[in-house]
Amino acid sequence: MIDNVTIPNVPIASIIGIIASLIVSVGLPVVLCILVWRKTRARISSFFIGAATFIVFALILEQILHIVVIKATGTALTGNIWLYALYGGLAAGIFEETGRYLAMKLCMKKNLNKQNAIMYGVGHGGIEAILLVGMSSISNLIIAVMINSGQIPMLLSMSGVDDSTYQLAISQMTAISTTPSWHFCMAGVERISAIIFHISASYLVYLAVSGKKWIFYFLAVLAHFLLDAMTLIIAGFLPILAVEAVIFLATGSFGLAIRRMYRKQGKP
Repeated sequence: MIDNVTIPNVPIASIIGIIASLIVSVGLPVVLCILVWRKTRARISSFFIGAATFIVFALILEQILHIVVIKATGTALTGNIWLYALYGGLAAGIFEETGRYLAMKLCMKKNLNKQNAIMYGVGHGGIEAILLVGMSSISNLIIAVMINSGQIPMLLSMSGVDDSTYQLAISQMTAISTTPSWHFCMAGVERISAIIFHISASYLVYLAVSGKKWIFYFLAVLAHFLLDAMTLIIAGFLPILAVEAVIFLATGSFGLAIRRMYRKQGKP
């Protein structure tokens, strides 16, 4: 069975796209961390607090909620794009912005200023990029190299996988080979938009904590909800290039507005 399966080679353009997204998703957070530190002398610890908060609130607590809710509602939720977008956007907004608020309130209270808030945002958005896109890009790159070097049949024959696992592996590898090359670049572009958003939202939550003005917390939740819900909805109607263009325009406008607020504030 293994010998009869032929997986097309992964185009060089696809490999370049995978590498580009890998560089953006891993390199951009590191470069931003260094630039923010050098320009503002923000604490590096704020970067790691942001990263840890994302892991706890988005990857652990929020995912537990998703498991419970989806198990209880089934296709009534996942089968309705509008309802699913509203739920997903609201869950992401509440969990991530509440995590942001608590981290700044409890873990950064002795050193909370706007510079450290920006560094926090770099860490929050950076670890998301590294874990969600960077790790998958590394996996895709390894598989692509193995496919093009003809190692897949030998690997599968030696691994002793059952038939269902084998068929799943073949379909996933074939998807990497046949996916349009430019799609791999879109993952990196999407992470740029996400990092812009996380830095901007972090500044809003900083204003909520430092000025004890809850309105900024609710604005951050609302912005997060709107962005995630909009993304899910328009992805069902528009091609990927149009979706990424809309997201970039939205996060870019949001980022420019926050940048003006940041500059207007002056020294903390």
